[in-house]
Amino acid sequence: MINKIEVSWKGQMLFESVAPEGTVIIDAAEEAGGQGKGLRPKALMLTSLAGCTAMDVASLLKKMRAEVGNFKIEVEANLTEEHPKVYDKVKVIYKFYGEDFKKDKIEKAVNLSVESYCGVMEMFRKFAEVTTEIQYFDK
Repeated sequence: MINKIEVSWKGQMLFESVAPEGTVIIDAAEEAGGQGKGLRPKALMLTSLAGCTAMDVASLLKKMRAEVGNFKIEVEANLTEEHPKVYDKVKVIYKFYGEDFKKDKIEKAVNLSVESYCGVMEMFRKFAEVTTEIQYFDK
């Protein structure tokens, strides 16, 4: 299957990325000639990683009947100093909020995403050391 997007220049460092499913604005920081009106390309990569595994986990939790009040995914990534600057270490932190967690099912859902389903995570493993952590919070 071929995926296709188109990125159009909107002036200065501002770009619009259009995919069949929607549009994303990309921009550089002001110190790099941008206006700060959109996400940076590397932040989009981290967003893709978090979004991919989040969708897996949400779907799996529903199927397992292990709903939580809310959950968030935080991604911390170390950017190398030398050019081209790349992420060499990435940590994905799953934060679950609620009461009476079904921790065994939550952990199974996360592990299935991490090990089997999330293609973006697998792509990240090609260039970075990826680790995960699960945290629980009462509402």
